[in-house]
Amino acid sequence: MVDLVTGGTGFVGAAVVRALLAEGRTVRALVRPGSDRRNLDGLDIETVEGDLRDDSSLRKAVSGVVRVYHVAADYRLWVRRPAELYAVNVDGSRSLMRAAAEAGAERIVYTSSVAVLATAKNGKPADEETPASIAMMIGHYKRSKFLAEKAVAAEAAAGVPIVIVNPSTPVGPRDIKPTPTGRVICDASAGKLPAYVETGLNIVHVDDVAAGHLLAAERGRIGRRYILGGEDLTFREILTLIAEVAGHKAPRLRLPRRPLFPLAWGAEAWARLTRSDAEPLLTADALKMAGKLMWFSSARAEIELGYSYRPARESLADAVEWFRHDTT
Repeated sequence: MVDLVTGGTGFVGAAVVRALLAEGRTVRALVRPGSDRRNLDGLDIETVEGDLRDDSSLRKAVSGVVRVYHVAADYRLWVRRPAELYAVNVDGSRSLMRAAAEAGAERIVYTSSVAVLATAKNGKPADEETPASIAMMIGHYKRSKFLAEKAVAAEAAAGVPIVIVNPSTPVGPRDIKPTPTGRVICDASAGKLPAYVETGLNIVHVDDVAAGHLLAAERGRIGRRYILGGEDLTFREILTLIAEVAGHKAPRLRLPRRPLFPLAWGAEAWARLTRSDAEPLLTADALKMAGKLMWFSSARAEIELGYSYRPARESLADAVEWFRHDTT
């Protein structure tokens, strides 16, 4: 009785692995050769090397599994070669769904994102039924995840036992990369963020997201999607909470978005010129995203799955504490 987790070395994936182990499940993790495996150190799990672009490695990974948690994704908001995002997020996800179905997996949980959802009007939280189209997706990451969810939903419609979850903005321990949000928390907690661009995010603890994955496997309806979120906050409110936890003042200088676009274009042009694969500190897509309030309702997951989440202050405090002490 084996559960497979893809992306188990990552932020959300590692939390799912730990949640499964806490439930007494036998866990196998699909890991890329040469990947940073610190998040799996000391855990009693099986690892299988492979790649979402390698069908033979996927067939090996799913052999004999009962449940599959497909958490892995290429999560880069800027990339020099966009085709890489689509190969992993769209084609790789479709291939894994089919391999898992052929192997007889009883349930598959696909980790999508609120990035594929539309934002509601007038600052109200959006939900799973808020109409969205690919034309609304900003940047290749969002487009690739939008197309990936469509591909996965098509497999579910064809009879593959898939439940989709859409995490919002997870924060907490073991964000080793870190994620873009983690990088902000790290800098803000160290007092290295003198100014900010206002936006709105839905903040959720990574362990609550992981628990939501397990609930989706147990109680989710095939082909249905569930937002796994937390509290809606403005960026100013987020920075204020981080400052309170870290013991210093929050930045007060709010920067307008429009004058920053030339700086973002310049940073991206320099990255292309130098053939750098590192994401620039400022990108045009990030500025465009900041113009939308990424606020969402988890009511469906709460009602149908029994999902719950802790206060954002507690979630951010856990993240600050981890970045302060446990990043080595």
